Amino acid sequence: MNKLTPLKKQAKRAQRAFYTKQRGSWNGLCPVTKRIESGKTYCRAKSKRELLRDTNKGV
Repeated sequence: MNKLTPLKKQAKRAQRAFYTKQRGSWNGLCPVTKRIESGKTYCRAKSKRELLRDTNKGV
């Protein structure tokens, strides 16, 4: 008969293996919360891009 040792008393490598097995996968989904930028806010980078695009059209 095989006695089970408590998880706290197991080696750190065994604990890590146990917890990685318990954890699920995101299946290609990024867990970072995404938020949509408001169109009303001022975006300096966007205005620079538009300015450069407009100046390159005239050349």
